[in-house]
Amino acid sequence: MVFFDVCPVMTYPNNEQNQTGRATLPTVQDMVEARRRMTGIIDMTPLAGSEYISSAWGCRVLFKLENLHSTGSFKERGALNKLLTLTDSERLRGVITASAGNHGQAVAFHARRLDIKTTVVMPVNTPLIKAENTKMAGASVMLHGANYDESAARAREICRDENLVYIHPFDDSQVIAGQGTLGLEMLEQNPGIDLVVVPVGGGGLIAGVAMTLKAAKSKIRVVGVQSDRLPSMITAIRDGAPITLEPARTIADGIAVRRAGGLTLQIVQRYVDEIVTVSDDEIANAILLMLEREKAVVEGAGAVGVAAMHNRRIPGVEGKTVAVILSGGNIDVNMLSRVIDKGLVKDGRLAKLRVVVPDHPGQLSHILGIIAKSRANILEISHQRAFSEARVGETSIDLVLETRGNNHINDMCERLMDAGVRATRQMENR
Repeated sequence: MVFFDVCPVMTYPNNEQNQTGRATLPTVQDMVEARRRMTGIIDMTPLAGSEYISSAWGCRVLFKLENLHSTGSFKERGALNKLLTLTDSERLRGVITASAGNHGQAVAFHARRLDIKTTVVMPVNTPLIKAENTKMAGASVMLHGANYDESAARAREICRDENLVYIHPFDDSQVIAGQGTLGLEMLEQNPGIDLVVVPVGGGGLIAGVAMTLKAAKSKIRVVGVQSDRLPSMITAIRDGAPITLEPARTIADGIAVRRAGGLTLQIVQRYVDEIVTVSDDEIANAILLMLEREKAVVEGAGAVGVAAMHNRRIPGVEGKTVAVILSGGNIDVNMLSRVIDKGLVKDGRLAKLRVVVPDHPGQLSHILGIIAKSRANILEISHQRAFSEARVGETSIDLVLETRGNNHINDMCERLMDAGVRATRQMENR
């Protein structure tokens, strides 16, 4: 392996204690050892190029397909490495963790292989696919709390009461070292990468990847991406310490972490160049983009890097080789349907128009004729008289349409207005 050959001449960061004094930062050598330890258990995931996306973004784009792991996310790396470093007595005690889904699945999947009893505490609103897959992997699943932090507090209580081993999803040296193997792979697959875009929740993935990449290639640029609903790592960097944010909902549930890690913060401060945020609408649009153009199923957390690049959140990418990590693909089918609709709305390919016309026979036919000439496809029609802004003697009609984009919608509204029809675009999703 190419990277192993150059490792001995690198200068590795020294182990350091975190603020509590109870844990040490991992080294790049820890990541190299994790890679050797997991060889034959976890396969290398593809680093696939995309001609269409490269042309659209003005750079050479590579997607690191971590959604192709057995449990559908990068979390297998850190979970397996941690489990493999447990002592025999720790394995006999059993393990417990808290997870929004992917980490719990990964721990359960590999713990069963190692014959380790596992308990996973998950938020009550965890996507069904993640909870069910965790159960199927052999773990005892407990749904508790409205978010990851509440689940983690309960898991800590059980851990203490039952003398189990706690496996933290991100703020653990061996977990971070496992995630760092992703950086090793990318450098082996393409040493010419200029920029890596990484999803950020608690910081385990970006900490491991950034440390690995910077040790091998100091000029490589590492940019993290968070949901603007829960920018926990950005807040921690700003304040110099992890801060617990108020609860918030986001479709990027896999990175919906209210408090960044202490260990991960130290590494991010040293090795990460920048962290940007994206909105839920932008994430939904990114999921749709990956489905349509790359035939890749990516969950909200896995799509934030795509959203950041697609919406030009990261400057200076022109002509560069950019690797975007698709960290996971575990998205509930029902959620996927709603996300697709939301993405189509943002893209201007699904529109809701409200028209107000005199309540006379033939008005609907008149409107539909204008829409037909505009070449839009009608999906739904609904009338409102009492519960609308229409005056007495008028009717309000809502139309859900398949359209070709925002310019098409604007043109259709202009045609309706020219025909004497009051038309407004409704921006909420149906």
